[in-house]
Amino acid sequence: MSDHRIGQLGSATSPARIIALVAKRELTTRARTKSFLISNAIILVLILGGIIAASVFTGAVDSHPKVGLVGSAATLSGALSASSGSIGKPLDISTQSSEATARSKVAAGDLDVALVSEGTGRYTAIVKKSMASELRSIIDSTVRQQAVSAALIAKGVDPVTLATSAASAGVTVQPIHPPDPNSDQRTALAFIAMLLMFFQILMFGLYVAMGVVEEKSSRVVEVLLATIKPLHLLWGKVLGIGAVGLLQLAAYGVVGLAAGMGTGLVTVTGLAVGVFASVLFWFILGFAFFAVSYAAAGSLVSRQEDVNSAATPITMVVMVGYVLAQVTLADPGGTVASVMSWIPPFSAMLMPLRIASGTTSPGQIVVSVVLMLLVTVALAKVAARIYERSVLHTGTRVSWREALHIGA
Repeated sequence: MSDHRIGQLGSATSPARIIALVAKRELTTRARTKSFLISNAIILVLILGGIIAASVFTGAVDSHPKVGLVGSAATLSGALSASSGSIGKPLDISTQSSEATARSKVAAGDLDVALVSEGTGRYTAIVKKSMASELRSIIDSTVRQQAVSAALIAKGVDPVTLATSAASAGVTVQPIHPPDPNSDQRTALAFIAMLLMFFQILMFGLYVAMGVVEEKSSRVVEVLLATIKPLHLLWGKVLGIGAVGLLQLAAYGVVGLAAGMGTGLVTVTGLAVGVFASVLFWFILGFAFFAVSYAAAGSLVSRQEDVNSAATPITMVVMVGYVLAQVTLADPGGTVASVMSWIPPFSAMLMPLRIASGTTSPGQIVVSVVLMLLVTVALAKVAARIYERSVLHTGTRVSWREALHIGA
């Protein structure tokens, strides 16, 4: 829908249709630009590549060390498998025909280590440069256990019977506050959610302000407001640009989750999907709050270079939210996080973190959503008043006091 066609809408057209047409114009205009498509394609590739690289460096892909056994060292195969399996680090064990063959495979990277028996319980571990500490621990414990078993047999003691008797003894640990096995993934998901919320709200909020100034400087707004109300233009712009930001955020999340689950980097699928859904939901609420404010700020100026200064008070609030999010990330159940997550607009950036960490209840989430909606509606009325009184003003910058007619 072009500006000219929107400007031809008559007074009989419903407000909902006018807002929808303006939103469609904003969505199609911005989403079809080459710069937008190219930049998003690059970002998606970087997300995909970064997750794959992270999975490789953390050992999520092809994480089974390869061990070759030469000669009588093959008797260690069963014990090595049992030791590695008990600590969740399976080994890829193979038997090699000769020491020379094993050495060549280690040099080529086909084996991480080759074990060669030297007799009397001694072994030589052939490695390319060094051996991972975890792998060495497995091999050392297996060799020592084999030596102990051999000594027991020499003394007439059955190692199996001894192990069975010893298995019944032990200490059971009962923690009062058991650790969360998924705490690392929760923290990582919360951190990513924080960054996404911060950058998306800040970037697309500024897009709204710049879009308002662009229409003012080109006098397009005068054509549009000849037939449609400023409030309808405001909400159409907010919804259209917000839809672009939501689609972009959804694309990032889908690619990130798919890559994380595909590489094994993300194992808490239900939690990851829940965090992703909450980020999308809270982005809508947070963007609505800040976007109307940025639109009002944009209506105060007539030049793009003045946008940042006019929007500084709003940007400062976003930055405060970012700082609070860092505090919440470090201690999601702390007093600061618990209190500030109730207060709009900070709840938009803090609640996804507390949801990811599992430190908030459904009741708290519902109440914070209601508070966020009420405050956003109240702010939207004030922002609409500023927008209506300032959007047609060109030339000198309008102060916030003048726009609100305080003391007039």
